[in-house]
Amino acid sequence: MATFTLGIEEEFQTIDPVTRNLRSHMSKLVEDGKITLKERVKAEMHQAVVEVGTNICHNIQEAREEVTYLRKMILDLAEKQNLQVAAAGTHPFADWVEQLITPDPRYDEIIDEMRDVARGNLIFGLHVHVGIESRNEGIEIMNAVRYFLPHIYALSTNSPFWCGRNTGFKSYRSKVFDKFPRTGIPDFFASASEYDEYVALLIKTKCIDNGKKIWWDIRLHPFFNTIEFRMCDVPMRTDETICLAAIMQALVAKIHKLHRMNLSFRPYHRMLINENKWRAARYGIHGKLIDFGKQEEVEYSILVEELLEFIDDVVDELGSRHEISYIHEIMRMGTGADRQLAVFEQTGNMSAVVDYIVSETKVGLY
Repeated sequence: MATFTLGIEEEFQTIDPVTRNLRSHMSKLVEDGKITLKERVKAEMHQAVVEVGTNICHNIQEAREEVTYLRKMILDLAEKQNLQVAAAGTHPFADWVEQLITPDPRYDEIIDEMRDVARGNLIFGLHVHVGIESRNEGIEIMNAVRYFLPHIYALSTNSPFWCGRNTGFKSYRSKVFDKFPRTGIPDFFASASEYDEYVALLIKTKCIDNGKKIWWDIRLHPFFNTIEFRMCDVPMRTDETICLAAIMQALVAKIHKLHRMNLSFRPYHRMLINENKWRAARYGIHGKLIDFGKQEEVEYSILVEELLEFIDDVVDELGSRHEISYIHEIMRMGTGADRQLAVFEQTGNMSAVVDYIVSETKVGLY
């Protein structure tokens, strides 16, 4: 079977250990990181964001080693700068108005075009690349996998707070990002050439200058043979990140297997999938999603079991059964959002929530 390589990118918050607020690292963290991590660490638009990305990993075990190593390194580098690191989709109480922007012509251009939509995009995500054999197959897989995006997204929900408020959402990060153009669930594309024509039209009409400015929840990468999953909040724990990446890889492998058997998975309209995405953002794993085949609401816990059954025949070939089984632990302990809300309910203190996120970010690393 195809190898379905993995690449994982995580965006982290840099925290002042005294105020517990975000603190801009003035790129020093990234500069020091590049000495050892090279291109695996980079600055983002806001200076209080640092992103790390793995090398190409041939299996989920390699991916775990890389993600663990990168988290350890960024934690150590931050400590030298008297900073802490937190993994959550939003900061519980930081105000985007106060955050510094990283000096860079690319970010200047985005700010000039999008103004406060870009300045207010103070969010932290998880992006997972899964290798594919061809762009045409990638489009076929992307069309099918779209249906499962809300199911995976619900497991990642880790941003219930925004600017010091309990938003009522398990993932408010997606609501912030929805202000950007070319986000959310993509349309169905009949072929890679149709997709390429769409991108070419946007470039020709100066909507974008390259395909990387298409920020959908899942996209065919413009430069590499990968499908990139982009909808998830960055999870607190390494185990959660690895579990989600393993599920994404298994879904790609399963759809690939069906196509090789001349079987298809029924595609659904973007508008219908969006209904489930909204529910996932609002309720996380504690609500109901719609089974559009049965045309009825179904408890999320039941859908998780159906998802696991759907991918079961590929997980041993991928060697990821152990990593995927962590989904049961997420269902038991709750997502990051559930755990943040529990700490706030117990303490009534946003700083205590930040301390909890910081501690959870280190779980399993040492």
